[in-house]
Amino acid sequence: MNNGFGSPSSGSYEHLGVRPAARLSAMFLTQAFMWMFLGLILSAFVAFLVENNLGLGETVLSLWLPLIIVEMVIGVGLQVVIKRINATVALGLFLVYAAINGLTFGVIMLAYTAQTGGAATVVEAFASAAAMFGGAALYGAVTRRSLASMYGYLAMATWGLLVAIVLNIFLGNGTLDIIISVVGVIIFTALTAATVQRISRGQFAAMTGSMEKASVIGALLLYLEFVNIFLFMLRLFSGGRR
Repeated sequence: MNNGFGSPSSGSYEHLGVRPAARLSAMFLTQAFMWMFLGLILSAFVAFLVENNLGLGETVLSLWLPLIIVEMVIGVGLQVVIKRINATVALGLFLVYAAINGLTFGVIMLAYTAQTGGAATVVEAFASAAAMFGGAALYGAVTRRSLASMYGYLAMATWGLLVAIVLNIFLGNGTLDIIISVVGVIIFTALTAATVQRISRGQFAAMTGSMEKASVIGALLLYLEFVNIFLFMLRLFSGGRR
């Protein structure tokens, strides 16, 4: 039975237990990282277009709030409906999400380059985020220690971080902003390791009943974790500018 992407359905992976065969673990990770990198490339391309087109940048800025709302709806909605939609539709929604994120990223990059006087801060933040993300992903893939319980605590910590960010919008405390950024980097770096372990152990495949759908959900979560590490690092490298 075809399940999207032109490949046979992978069926349920409940029988795999907590440690699927090494070959299957590699397949889970390969597909998830492939779509994640495609999403990042798409976001970078769209952000480049925004940065180099003043009219497009002004349009994105005027539609900032609706774009953010659409991003949130797609990001949360995809995780909610993943079991009920075709894998190709799920991938399409993820790529739409990445493209919209690229629009907002373009404006953010314009703001940071204008404040810092160049792109060096953005490059430094990206390189640091990539190093931390890569290290966390490697740890999550090779460790034999279960990170399942940690994932639950980190998910709760993410909501606390969100509340702190919203409060500081009104407080405007620079020191608190730096603390939030440091905590954000720690939380999303740890989440990366936990997510990679969940992917490699077939948890998303078991949840969705499809390796193709699992790869999309895995890609979305890894994409979000990398983007958040990058944004928090960018705030730190620019001295806590919001």
